[in-house]
Amino acid sequence: MKIGIVGLGLIGGSLGLDLRSQGHHIIGISRQEETCKIALEKGIADESSTKLEALSNAEIILVCTPIAAIAKTIKQIIPYINPETIITDVGSVKYHIVESCSKLWQNFIGGHPMAGTAESGINAAIPNLFTGAAYVFTPTKESKPENVEKLKAIALDLIAVPHVCDAKIHDRAVSYISHLPVMVSASLIKACLQKQPDTLQLAQILASSGFRDTSRVGGGNAELGVMMAKYNRSELLRSLYSYRDNLDGIIDLIEKENWQYLEEILTNNGEVRPNFLN
Repeated sequence: MKIGIVGLGLIGGSLGLDLRSQGHHIIGISRQEETCKIALEKGIADESSTKLEALSNAEIILVCTPIAAIAKTIKQIIPYINPETIITDVGSVKYHIVESCSKLWQNFIGGHPMAGTAESGINAAIPNLFTGAAYVFTPTKESKPENVEKLKAIALDLIAVPHVCDAKIHDRAVSYISHLPVMVSASLIKACLQKQPDTLQLAQILASSGFRDTSRVGGGNAELGVMMAKYNRSELLRSLYSYRDNLDGIIDLIEKENWQYLEEILTNNGEVRPNFLN
């Protein structure tokens, strides 16, 4: 299958590596000539160009640009592609994107591969990034079932686990398990930086796996974090309010030295945490 990938960063580049390894013909598109050159050198694409005309024969197009650029990119693509071409994206927010992009292109279906690293750019692209990860698709009532099946097949080629759901439900779910952790993690780092210089220096020396794990997403791509907050604002605020209420509850238990109930909460958390690890 001929698959176009617009935006050859971490996600787009990693998609190219894995889909090309499965026999798909990959057409990589980037604004930068140097990125196109790297895509060919690294085996991310079979052909690579800065010109959208190169997508004219693509059967499926994956738009892997920042969230704010997705609709604009699709508008630019439309004049060059076949009416039956399927367009999808990889944005971490779906309702806003689906609402705007499905009006632009009848064969648009929202997508979100739940994978990534703290790195960015084409040189961060790695094979097997999506292995075992959830890959969500958010079709509308007008989406053709056969197009959804084609995208699910692409996810299976990535050894990902395809899921189909409503865009609003997706955004509410990821606000808790993806967007909220970014803001909580960012707050943790910021809180540490507000300590006295001698305390901060020792904390930096002593920081180990626990701090590394809980701070990772808060120290990642700043632009992506802002886009999460901007385009999933209402759901992110909902999850932040819920988190704040639970944090206030923990504070209250510690202030009142209610160690038994605190232990019950921590024990229960340890028991249910595996349910969130796919």
